[in-house]
Amino acid sequence: MTVLSVNLNKVALIRNSRDTFVPSPLEFAATAIEAGAGGITVHPRPDQRHIRVTDCYDLASSLAVEFNLEGNPFAPRMPSDRDGIATYPGFMALVEATRPAQVTLVPDTNAQLTSDHGFDLSQDAERLVPIIASLKAMGCRVSLFMDPEPKSMSAAAEIGADRVELYTESYAVAHAAGHFERVLCQFSEAAVAAHDAGLGINAGHDLNLTNLPDFTIPHLLEVSIGHALITDSLRYGFAESVRRYLQALERRVAA
Repeated sequence: MTVLSVNLNKVALIRNSRDTFVPSPLEFAATAIEAGAGGITVHPRPDQRHIRVTDCYDLASSLAVEFNLEGNPFAPRMPSDRDGIATYPGFMALVEATRPAQVTLVPDTNAQLTSDHGFDLSQDAERLVPIIASLKAMGCRVSLFMDPEPKSMSAAAEIGADRVELYTESYAVAHAAGHFERVLCQFSEAAVAAHDAGLGINAGHDLNLTNLPDFTIPHLLEVSIGHALITDSLRYGFAESVRRYLQALERRVAA
């Protein structure tokens, strides 16, 4: 069964819109787990516009399921100019302090609204090698956020990654347009190439209740879903939305 990891960034974004402690990412993590989620994902940015450093500490010390920490490994220390917000220590220092089960490395910048591309290993591989080695020495499984390019999967394995997370925007756009078979075939080829290279396969970013059952790529171990799930929570409630995503995964027939 593919694991559902619930991304709580948007829960924190709502909290941060006011000077308050609610909604609490820790509380919603517990609700997601009770509803059947097998993991919790957060992607703290250096400006802490949603998930904050203190959230990462709280989640790391309390979760009974897999904690997946996403971010740019080259993000530096950044003090906050907002009262009461802890200094961002840099991504690698945050990983060292929290020791998540999985670290998903993403090539985003603070100026990006959201992640919008995977690593280009023809340019990034050399500087990622020591980063990946350091993370694995901390006991973390390392996943690289990647576009669904089959030829790039062996390069990810060669630099020490344990998994890849396939960026699913192109699939989601094609699915919404009603013509997704060709794009899905590319994702399946990427998944096969990753598996053949010894990598595990995760996927995320643009999966939703409509397109998830049709995302029938092989060897899929985990999906990370946040924005769509929180949006569906406005319709169905949070716990019920988690359950619906689990049902959507069950309807998915592996290729």
